[in-house]
Amino acid sequence: MNADWPSTLVERARVHAALGEPARLAIVDLLSLGDASPSEIGKTLSLSSNLLAHHVKLLEQAGVIERSRSEGDHRRTYLRLRASAFTGLTPTGARSASRVVFVCTHNSARSQLAAALWKRRSSVPAASAGTAPAERVHPRAVATAKEHGLSLSRARTAHLQDVVRPDDLIVAVCDNAHEQLAHQDRLHWSVPDPVRAGTDEAFEQAFRDLADRVNRLAPAVHPLGDTND
Repeated sequence: MNADWPSTLVERARVHAALGEPARLAIVDLLSLGDASPSEIGKTLSLSSNLLAHHVKLLEQAGVIERSRSEGDHRRTYLRLRASAFTGLTPTGARSASRVVFVCTHNSARSQLAAALWKRRSSVPAASAGTAPAERVHPRAVATAKEHGLSLSRARTAHLQDVVRPDDLIVAVCDNAHEQLAHQDRLHWSVPDPVRAGTDEAFEQAFRDLADRVNRLAPAVHPLGDTND
């Protein structure tokens, strides 16, 4: 049975398909810097006129490029990128939440770092918790955060049951927590445990991994009730 996909998803797929060929992607790269005539593009990319016409046609059909008539030599046309062609091209997956709660097993490192990163990146509130919280935040997590301009000096560990509320978006940042929360709706980030390795390098790698994931998720999470959802 065919899925009834949203029109915006279909449009994104059409653009991705148009770009999924080296020659067409090369044409887009050229046009990202300025407009060009088909003959200029063919010469630069060493494409025959027939092959170039084929690629240009597919890019036009996908709404990636458009033509304009030269004001000088009216027989000449120029190709340009459409400004709106790449709007919303990246994955969306928008979510609404009153708060984001990052969860790991001991709430001593990964979940604490993720919450601190989130607070710097998003206006949506954040918290952290553990399924079996440790007595304190790991000293190396505190040191790693400090090296990147974040503070965990006042952070305390807490149990998941004492933190999570119904409208929270839960993000499990370790495999154990994810597998223990099988009955709850959540996102999962499989970030290796730096405490297990116990090295500065492991904590730095976990921080970089979490920072990358926070940067990707933050634009997709909106406050609950946001009219822009």
